[in-house]
Formats: sequence, C-alpha cells, structure tokens
Amino acid sequence: MRTSSNGIEIEYETFGNAEDPPLLLVMGLGAQLLAWDVEFCESMVDRGFFVIRYDNRDVGLSTKIDVDPPLDVMAEVMKALAGTTPNAPYLLKDMAADGMGLLDALGIARAHIVGASMGGMIVQTMAIDYPERVLSLTSIMSTTGDADVGQPNPEVLPVLLERAPDDREGFIASQVAGSRMISSPEHFDEVRSAEMAGASFDRCYYPEGVGHQLLAIMASGSRSEGLRDLDVNTLVIHGDVDPLITVSGGERTAEVIPGAELMILEGMGHDLPAFYRAVVVEAITALAARSAATA
Repeated sequence: MRTSSNGIEIEYETFGNAEDPPLLLVMGLGAQLLAWDVEFCESMVDRGFFVIRYDNRDVGLSTKIDVDPPLDVMAEVMKALAGTTPNAPYLLKDMAADGMGLLDALGIARAHIVGASMGGMIVQTMAIDYPERVLSLTSIMSTTGDADVGQPNPEVLPVLLERAPDDREGFIASQVAGSRMISSPEHFDEVRSAEMAGASFDRCYYPEGVGHQLLAIMASGSRSEGLRDLDVNTLVIHGDVDPLITVSGGERTAEVIPGAELMILEGMGHDLPAFYRAVVVEAITALAARSAATA
C-alpha cells in the first residue's frame, strides 16, 4: 500500500486488526520494510497490536529524494568525521515527520513506536517532536547522536561506507558478508541473510539512498537534550556485542530518558535474529501494557 505523507509517497504494509492498538515499526539505514520480518510482525499481532511497517524515504518503494547536483557522499562523510556538519538532503526530523504523516493518513492519533538502528534515532526524534502522538517508545540497537558513545568498531566501517555492487549476485554476496560482520556471532543465518538480500535487490536497488540517509544521521547531531525532557514509557534494547552501534549508545539512551528501562541482550550483535524474538516481543508487549495502565 502507498500513501502521501509529508509531501512524499510512503510505501507501507499492515498486519492485524486496525481496531487494535497501533504499533509503528521504523527500520534502519538502507533497510526496507522487509527487514521487519513477517514472523516478528505476526508475533506482535498475536499480542494484540495493529502493526505497521514502512519504507523510509530513499529506500524500497517510497519516494527517492533527488539531489541536484548530486552530493559527494564520501566527501561529506569525511567532513562530518572531521567535526564539521555535513551537507545532507534532509534530516532525521524529516524522516520522523514522514512516519507521523503515515499515521495521519491511517487516521491514527497515537501509536506505540519501535525503531531499530537508524529507526531508533527516528523514533527518538518522533518522541521529541511529537510527544502527544507517542504511546510508548522502544529504541533498539540505537544511540543518541552523542559523538562519545555508540561509535562503530573500525573494522566494520566498510558496512557503512562501501557502495553495494550493482549486480544481483554481487549485491547478495556483499550484503551477506556485511551482515556476518555485524550480526550476533552465534546466531547468524547465512541462508536467511542471502534470501533477504535477494528479495531487497529484486524489490528495489537504490544505493544512493543509503548515502543520503547516512548524511541525515551525521547532520542531525545529538538528541540528548530533547530526550532528557521526554515523559513517555521507554524501553531501550541493545546487544552487548554490537560492533556497529556499540552498547554505550544504548546505555546513554537509557541514561538520558527519564525512567527508561534498559535491556542488554547477551550475545546479540547489530541484528534481530529469531533467537531473541520472543524476549523482544514480550518486552515491547509489557511496555505497552504499562503505558496503557498509566495513560
């Protein structure tokens, strides 16, 4: 399904009964809605939620943002690493507004919001900019934007900075290799990773969007000041061996949001494998129940 939101078009899918409490899922850098696997979505439906997953701008089947002249993404990344704010075609605030516009299109006033990686940054921004729209906040394997926490281990930087190959076979091989570098060491599923990469390539190959989204992250700065002012039931989930957004990012997020619950999952990297699904589903469900009780 597709709808207008914040001046662009957003591709989305829903699961469950629209009369149930809405749960908005926001995915990370370069990842399509497919990255919220169907089993996870159905598990949340089984817990009584109306689940919405969508493609962020510049990925999947949502609107691609034209930049004329094109940005030299690597030059802008180097600028950011040197401490200067890079040029970016949009900010995380714009991506947060996209999600809120999707809720508007669906006639939803308030929702439980869950974000993974960059999606965690986006839902944090949603809670800061639209606090009246948020029933509960779950930030998974994400960070606050503070430069002193959550930084990637140097050996996994190619996952962020290298452009994916243009051919299907090369793309799949590249994605599997990158996923292996950052995923939970004992629970990486190479077959599933290859299937997801193939499905993503077939649905939409658009590597330019990854660079644009990375610059949005780098240009958006720290959210800590805004997060300190939140009054929303919050769950922060992070893996203790995450090499892409290291665990200090999750710890800082929970530290600055008043009353936030921090769940550190032993052995989890920068992914959400099936091994951890049940505990994550139950934690989000419990958070929603607490939020309903205090509403």
